[in-house]
Amino acid sequence: MTVAVETGLWQLDPSASAVELRHRTMWGLVTVKGVFGAVTGQGEVAADGTATGTLTLDVASLDTKNAKRDTHLRSADLFDAENHPEITFVARHVERGGDGAVEVSGQLTVRGISRPLSFPARVTAADAEALTLAAEFTVDRVEFGMGWNQLGMIRGLTTITTTLRFTRAS
Repeated sequence: MTVAVETGLWQLDPSASAVELRHRTMWGLVTVKGVFGAVTGQGEVAADGTATGTLTLDVASLDTKNAKRDTHLRSADLFDAENHPEITFVARHVERGGDGAVEVSGQLTVRGISRPLSFPARVTAADAEALTLAAEFTVDRVEFGMGWNQLGMIRGLTTITTTLRFTRAS
């Protein structure tokens, strides 16, 4: 799919976007899934076709369908939402390749700790007024100060899946 993306400012449409996480726990026997209910973002496409932008997640909006687990995830053991209420990703360079492929490079900040993050994404739909970007990548929670691991139950990487719909900013 080769679709030109219009230059200018773009705004995330939270009602048509999703940021989800998956992590295996209980010694790999259970997969915990969660969705961030409050997501905001914006971006800018330059004349050369590259883009930059910011995505912000409200930590308190993470919902795993288990209130006790969600409270623990927000605690100082893990996300520490009281002191670090947001997770941000700043896309410093986004470049389109062929066939809808996109390479995203930027900085992820969780619990006040920033790390570089690069991953492939895909433009799944685009026209003059809207575009949808989808990606799946992994992060190591320990790199962001989330080392809590009672009885060694939590191992491995967390998988993040995003579907982000942007509309032209007016």
